[in-house]
Amino acid sequence: MKYIATIAGKSLVFNIAFIVVNLTGLSFLVFANVKSSPESYLLFTLLGIGLMILSIAGLIIFKGRLMISSFSRVFVGGLFIVSGLVKANDPLGFSYKLEEYFEDGALAYRIKELFGAPSFSLEFLMDYALALSVIICIAEIVLGVLTIIGGKIKLVSYLLLFMMLFFTFLTWHTANCDPHSQFLDRDTYSMSDPDAQLKLEEAQEGKVKIHSQTSSELVVDEMKAPQCVTDCGCFGDALKGSVGRSLTPNESLWKDLILLYFVIWIFVAQWIIKPNTIKENLIYTASSLVVIAFFSWVFGWYFPILFGLLAILGALWVRRAGGRFLGNYWGSAIFVSVLSMLLVIFVLLYAPIKDYRPYAVESNLAEKMNDGEDGVYKDALLYKNKKTGEEKSFVSPSTEYSDSKIWELDDWEFVEMINQVVKEPIYPTIQDFDPTIKVKYLTDAERKLSFVRSQIVETKVKRIRFTALEDQTTNAIELSEFNLETYPAEEYQIIDTVDTVELGTDDISIKEAIVNEKRIVMLVSRNITEANWNEIDRIKAIAAKCEAEDVPFVLIVNATRDQINGFREEHNFECAIFSMDQIELKIISRSNPALLVLENGVVREKYSHRTIPTGERFKEIHLKK
Repeated sequence: MKYIATIAGKSLVFNIAFIVVNLTGLSFLVFANVKSSPESYLLFTLLGIGLMILSIAGLIIFKGRLMISSFSRVFVGGLFIVSGLVKANDPLGFSYKLEEYFEDGALAYRIKELFGAPSFSLEFLMDYALALSVIICIAEIVLGVLTIIGGKIKLVSYLLLFMMLFFTFLTWHTANCDPHSQFLDRDTYSMSDPDAQLKLEEAQEGKVKIHSQTSSELVVDEMKAPQCVTDCGCFGDALKGSVGRSLTPNESLWKDLILLYFVIWIFVAQWIIKPNTIKENLIYTASSLVVIAFFSWVFGWYFPILFGLLAILGALWVRRAGGRFLGNYWGSAIFVSVLSMLLVIFVLLYAPIKDYRPYAVESNLAEKMNDGEDGVYKDALLYKNKKTGEEKSFVSPSTEYSDSKIWELDDWEFVEMINQVVKEPIYPTIQDFDPTIKVKYLTDAERKLSFVRSQIVETKVKRIRFTALEDQTTNAIELSEFNLETYPAEEYQIIDTVDTVELGTDDISIKEAIVNEKRIVMLVSRNITEANWNEIDRIKAIAAKCEAEDVPFVLIVNATRDQINGFREEHNFECAIFSMDQIELKIISRSNPALLVLENGVVREKYSHRTIPTGERFKEIHLKK
């Protein structure tokens, strides 16, 4: 039975052929479910299933389990290393995605439905999102390396299977989430909470149902709509930043199904997979680097090739030279974990090595705000089958509609005219960048900026003040609106007329100024109270240099007016401050705060809070051009 433990099995040629047929069948299945039209779906599905059944049978008969598991190890191991690195490059970004899943209406609602547990919640995990993000990143890299070198393969195969089952469930949930459905949610409120009183009122109106109530606690059952996560975050921002878009939920699901399929081959072959020989290590390492290089090319980032080579060779070296305690595969796993952790610590302290976000250095913000495309829509007639409930829509007028003569069929009835999507709109890369300030909050720091002053339209208006004799209240209205019929002398007493100044707008936006200014320096903080202001003196020095060189300096934050005033007072820093949504500030930079230099809307430099230069150095680099 020697052939069982060899790559060749019973026949090297036949097993290679069966693997090629197997991959072809898998490709047909993926194409059928991701890219094919409804007309070709059945054909590609049947072709895919047929080829896969034929090839799997062949692999079983010709003992090709070790060969296809070897292919799977190379593919899965290489992809796990790249996937883990992409997340480890931006663990904060991945933690934000995990937080989305942990929200009560996201992944938890599926558990509530499946197990009838309306009180179930994952929100407690939001406090641990970053830690989980780091653990998942490192686990992927370690499992990828061990898969390639054949270390602890039984344990690794179980962990791979568990991880892929979890990820597949996650992407299945994402792909099948219906934002228009509802689920039963059970929330608990303290009776001292104002929301509890609001829920009691809603219960009287029949909007919610009280499950239980005590003197200190209120438990309410309520039907809610799920919060559907549209992007699984499988590759962080890497796909969006490299190929222009993320995987759709359905594409993400099939990506995980493919990986799960290959992991199953590793799992069923775990008993015949042995630790690599020196020759096998060379073959597996070289092959996995080809996989890593391919995905590095896709993501436009070649650091994973260097990291993967270092991780694999380092793991093999530690196993060989690690001595009594580390000279084994546990030592290899520890080495890769430490190497990965050093990368994570570096990017958390400073910034991602590769910035895939739309605010990366050399990004043109104006272009990214206008790179969307309008959707194409046409009016269509919607018909419904009275017996089966099937619906059909026809663009009218069209040959298809006229040839169908559906209006003459008794089983079909016209429902309504609908707006049918011919081409889905493509939204701009940057949609929510819009720093603003309310006019009533303007200080001298903002008024100094020419692009702010240009938006302040002051109009002098003459008003008449008068007193209502009945209740002695004083009011003022525009003189042009005053007349004796509405305000007769026996009821109102005129006091005087005054000149007032009215502003033409309530909010001032500086979006256009930021993308059009010849040069502007932008400090951003997603949370002004939790930011690291250790380098505030350097920031103030840079702001002073900018003012001396007539270069606008603005701070963009997500904060209340009290927090902004408190920041100004605490740091004695009277700079122009504008507000923006926290989510967009998180996208701009993972560092809190961060400093950006823009020229004509192009990001020329981005500094994390630990790399902010001195005022003189900043002037030398950015203000002498």
